[in-house]
Amino acid sequence: MSKEKHMKIVVENLIKNLEKRHMEGHYFRTKDELLSYLDNELKSGEKITSGGSVTLKDLGVIDYLNNREDVNYLDRASAKNRDEVVGIMKEAFTSDSFFFSTNAITRDGVLVNIDGNGNRLAALVFGPDKVYVVCGTNKICDDVDSAYNRVKNIASPPNCIRLEKNTPCAKTGKCENCLSPDCICNQIVFTRNSREVGRIKVLIVDGEWGY
Repeated sequence: MSKEKHMKIVVENLIKNLEKRHMEGHYFRTKDELLSYLDNELKSGEKITSGGSVTLKDLGVIDYLNNREDVNYLDRASAKNRDEVVGIMKEAFTSDSFFFSTNAITRDGVLVNIDGNGNRLAALVFGPDKVYVVCGTNKICDDVDSAYNRVKNIASPPNCIRLEKNTPCAKTGKCENCLSPDCICNQIVFTRNSREVGRIKVLIVDGEWGY
């Protein structure tokens, strides 16, 4: 019970700090609460895209979007070849809503992300009307340094293993600062503020979700 109260305090303070940075924060105790929020948040006819994310899959967001018959969700998993995948990635810039999960977020509201292709982070920075950042409470870190360490040594190695990348971290379990052709850490973005108030909405779900 005390752990639950502690996490509630942590997230409440995080949401206040996100507001100072002109981002919205919302806290959900369960994935069902998250999906119920999306029922009212996403409007009929919206074009929706997403970045690659284990978190979105684990929380049922991908299935939810595919099952919403009133929205136009462009799912990369439906692509027949690499050209179609890239085409869907580029569609993100003209989408109404873009979904992805942050690699880490600091207590004071800074998003810390690393990407291989850069499409996910490019859409975060510019393009879609709304960006939904879905993450578990396991992604919350004390500060930028600990968040960056989390991204390099907790999130990236298992992702490389999952994607069957031939990188040093897939063998050693920790970041080796590689320049491998398979590197998924080519782009690093720290999002400390949103110029457009409320464009970025951080949806925090209690528990450990994704990497």
